[in-house]
Amino acid sequence: MYPIITISGPAGSGKSTIAESLAKQLSAERIYVGGIRRQLARDMGMNLAELNEYALTHPETDINVDKNAATQARKLAEKNIVIVEGRTQFYFIPESIKLYIKVDPQEGAKRIWQDIQIEINKNKRNEGKFNSLTEVEKYQKVRQSNDLARYQKYYQLDHTDEKHYNFILDTTHISAQEATDKALEYLNTKLK
Repeated sequence: MYPIITISGPAGSGKSTIAESLAKQLSAERIYVGGIRRQLARDMGMNLAELNEYALTHPETDINVDKNAATQARKLAEKNIVIVEGRTQFYFIPESIKLYIKVDPQEGAKRIWQDIQIEINKNKRNEGKFNSLTEVEKYQKVRQSNDLARYQKYYQLDHTDEKHYNFILDTTHISAQEATDKALEYLNTKLK
């Protein structure tokens, strides 16, 4: 069995950027739980904000996705290193190397706002409609609260508690490349 690396953290922390870069550098498979949920939202005629609200009373939208991602990761790990990007995957894959990527909430919102200014990213993210950075900041607070409530309810879990993780990286004041380099430096000590 090859190692499984789980990456958690708030929106805008750089999880996806780091996961994509690590997958290339480690020639690893990647599972992006956020992408799976974004597609689920599209399939249901919703954006991510609407799906997250719906998920408060429909646990299957989280539980099924999370369990399926963990099952898929273990299957892929039979042949290769796997990176699973998802807020609760460390819980579903306790044997994983657990990374937590964090960011100051204002910086995270700023990154999301900049990202959705690019039309192709707006559709890819499927976040909802935002007309200003202030709206993104407000949404991020609601989203974080919503995520915490769901994971507490469904898993009795606070995914923001850093004691769950092997490696914690604050990306607030560093570039995406520096963040990836730091994560890779840590992983190289674990993957030998």
